[in-house]
Amino acid sequence: MTFSPDSPREPRPVLSVVIPAYNEQATLRQVVETVLQLPCVLEVIVVDDCSQDATPAIVADLSRIHPQVRGIRHERNQGKTAAVKSGITASVGDIVIVQDADLEYDPAEIPDVIGPILQDKADVVYGSRFLVRKATRVLYFYHFLANRILTFCCNLFSNMNMTDVETGYKAFRGSIIRDMVITSSRFGFEIEVTAKVAKLGTRIYEVPISYYGRTYEEGKKIGMIDALHAFWYIFKYNVLVSRARSFRTACAPHQGRLG
Repeated sequence: MTFSPDSPREPRPVLSVVIPAYNEQATLRQVVETVLQLPCVLEVIVVDDCSQDATPAIVADLSRIHPQVRGIRHERNQGKTAAVKSGITASVGDIVIVQDADLEYDPAEIPDVIGPILQDKADVVYGSRFLVRKATRVLYFYHFLANRILTFCCNLFSNMNMTDVETGYKAFRGSIIRDMVITSSRFGFEIEVTAKVAKLGTRIYEVPISYYGRTYEEGKKIGMIDALHAFWYIFKYNVLVSRARSFRTACAPHQGRLG
């Protein structure tokens, strides 16, 4: 949060929270209402990716009750990346973070994730599930292994030392992420943005977060086919797509202080 010159102790909301949602009637309301309790939140943009359950009605109700909440509806299912892209395009905050509509990531930890940006130490921050373990549900070994391999390959091509590129918590200065050209599909967002912020040479931090993963029976949607697509995206966005094609303008690596 930044501070107004007229009221130096009053925090100014600077954060746009983008929530992609597909059939998340069970958890969406709780996630949004928890996010709204954070004083740093300027707006919450819920992108309904053509849900077939009560998600649209919940989004409409939340938008009616809370002026900070905006809903966007996709008339056909396009995947998580398309939903995130729609939310980012509509955002206006100095900082943008992606928050999943389930409860795998705790919204109460958002201040920890955006902290390095607020302190002008970072331009992009990833919440890592592996950097320092906090509360983490024990689930699928193959998912853990795939994540480790993908992270290793991303680091190999980008010359970074990330610990968790597939994390659902990624925060960006708004000027950086809104300037980025996003072209991947399904769950390709994580790999694509990692490759492109690496090309930008900007300041990237990781902070430890908790992770309350879901089983497939509980609604988990990402699968092994998405991991295979990710390997292609690693090569494509690190090798075949230049920095000039990754951003609409000549985005400066250091964007300066917020506000």
